[in-house]
Amino acid sequence: MLDLHVGLIGAGVMAQTHLEAWITLGARVSVYSDDGRHAHLAETHSAHGVEAATSLEHLLADCALVDICTPTGSHKELILAAVAAGRHVVCEKPLAMCSDDAQEAADAAARAGVRLFPAHVVRYFPEYEALHRAVTAGTVGEPAILHFTRMTAYPDWAPWFRDDTQSGGILTDQMIHDFDFARSLVGDPVRVYAQVREIHDGHHVAAGTAVLTHASGAISYFHGLWGQPGTSFRTTFRVAGSGGVLHHDSHETTAFRVLAQPAGGEDDRIPPVALFENPYAAELRDFALTVTTGSVPRVTAHDGVMAVRIAEAARESARTGRAIDLTAEEAIR
Repeated sequence: MLDLHVGLIGAGVMAQTHLEAWITLGARVSVYSDDGRHAHLAETHSAHGVEAATSLEHLLADCALVDICTPTGSHKELILAAVAAGRHVVCEKPLAMCSDDAQEAADAAARAGVRLFPAHVVRYFPEYEALHRAVTAGTVGEPAILHFTRMTAYPDWAPWFRDDTQSGGILTDQMIHDFDFARSLVGDPVRVYAQVREIHDGHHVAAGTAVLTHASGAISYFHGLWGQPGTSFRTTFRVAGSGGVLHHDSHETTAFRVLAQPAGGEDDRIPPVALFENPYAAELRDFALTVTTGSVPRVTAHDGVMAVRIAEAARESARTGRAIDLTAEEAIR
């Protein structure tokens, strides 16, 4: 159990998910959101000692670690405020809307001597952990071709998702998960090509495709979908190398499953997970240990910056219709 006071900023879906994970880990939590919804969130979990902060300043003055679960456009300023207060920070992905802002946040944390952790939870899902271990162990030899898909219903529970200036659209908000994971397997990409199609007629639908060429020579292919209401959550991956192929489809998993969902019943906005430990709790424990013991986290601030840079280049490619060279200084400026 963690002897740690966490200041949680936000009161939406991800804030609730993180809060339940912190409670599981035994942390003391205070919450704040500028829309006032944190009061209800704190009351709902008051039996676990969750308290509502009266202001952002109150929250920052009375915690050891800040957890930011707010819309993407607010991330950089909140990170900078927490860092200025001398607090360690975990921030929901992406760290910021653009790589310059993400780098500014990472640099500020480094100067202040505090930790900044990007919450790329896919690295903590059991099937992705198993893939990473297998590839690292050389099971498929030298990875050459990687395929990732990710699909779910359009996230219409909050209007800011439909505003690309606030969310970055499907490439930044959804597909960044797989961009980050591919990079963790085969290293930095040198070229990005992407396309996006969106329909805002009745139901909102968005589909994205992307191709990353990595410095290692590997090629990664991605497909993301925010579909119509009722679209079930599904992920797949396939990694082929000189020594074999690894494949996973979440719809084909037949192993015993322990389903973890936010409190209050089934919620298709957060995927059910096959696990012995909730991956959200696993990622937050990983970061908490870096704060309390000085251990090295699985995901670093640099990883978060690079994920934003890849997604940013993908958006630029989709906008211009050309491949973006990530080795050029002006590539995404």
